[in-house]
Amino acid sequence: MLRIRLRRTGAKKQPRYRVVVADVRAPRDGAFVDSIGYYDPLTEPSTIKIDAERALDWMAKGAQPSDRVQWLMRKVGIGDFPEPVYPEPKKKASEEPAPAARAATAAPAPAAAAPAAATATEPETEVVTEPEAEAETAAETTAADDDGTKPAE
Repeated sequence: MLRIRLRRTGAKKQPRYRVVVADVRAPRDGAFVDSIGYYDPLTEPSTIKIDAERALDWMAKGAQPSDRVQWLMRKVGIGDFPEPVYPEPKKKASEEPAPAARAATAAPAPAAAAPAAATATEPETEVVTEPEAEAETAAETTAADDDGTKPAE
């Protein structure tokens, strides 16, 4: 089966393409049957030259144009191709929050409500926050290291 496709020419970072008729199994820059035009995307506007007569002749013989060549032919006015329809891209997992992230955002709300409910039913008690508790344990360990005894409370 033959395909009308682009064959890359030009230097590094300066692409130019030949529109060629090639076997579908041939590599992108490999052997081709016929060269029917060229495309230079770097010029402003892009330079597109395709021999319409030869392109339509090859299509009549069964050569299928690639999506990009169809786009180029449509732009030049060769052939009557329908607009390509592409499927919707699937949503990536990174767009949805991870289960751990959802749990982390939901956890502070119930934890904040729990102390408020406890204080309503019980008398006032001293609440030690984490930084204070860490400072107390750090002071205890340094005092224990100095003389080997536990500090008085």
